Amino acid sequence: MAGSITVRGKRISTLFSARQIDERNAEMAAQMRGKFKSNPLVIAVLKGSFVFAADLIRAMHASGIEPEVEFITLSSYGAGTESGDVKILRDVDSDVRGRDVLLIDDILESGNTLAFARDLMLKRGAGSVEIAVLLDKHSRRKAQVVANYVGFDCPDHFVVGYGMDVGHAFRELPFVGVVEGDASKAA
Repeated sequence: MAGSITVRGKRISTLFSARQIDERNAEMAAQMRGKFKSNPLVIAVLKGSFVFAADLIRAMHASGIEPEVEFITLSSYGAGTESGDVKILRDVDSDVRGRDVLLIDDILESGNTLAFARDLMLKRGAGSVEIAVLLDKHSRRKAQVVANYVGFDCPDHFVVGYGMDVGHAFRELPFVGVVEGDASKAA
């Protein structure tokens, strides 16, 4: 890991820098060019994806893709950090029938949330559903789901920054980092 900073009294080591993320977003947007039959309906899975989704959508626009943007809030966490049943906290307003849908999420770990969202959009009649994630943590996969666009393969670390948090802290960091020490006591 390259460098570290102190935020809220915690040392955070950089895993993926802001520059690496920016470059990778542009590369993913270029990969998407010509993949959709029409302007895709981008659905950002909140809360963690909000920074990544905003930057990726802007990169898509710069690549000549004109997405429409929606949001869905899903929860698969109970009191702890173990993934459980997925619940819709806020649904999309748009009709997805016949549309090319691109789900954007911050991290693909167990896959439960993205499998749920993908299956929900297909059940509602989406013409196609693709998935873009900033981080893919293969070691944690439980559900059958593969992202079409991946920013980075992520080692098995608890990560923060670039929209991802621990106890609502560290979302504002412009990079993805690892809290040194016990992440569960980071906030």
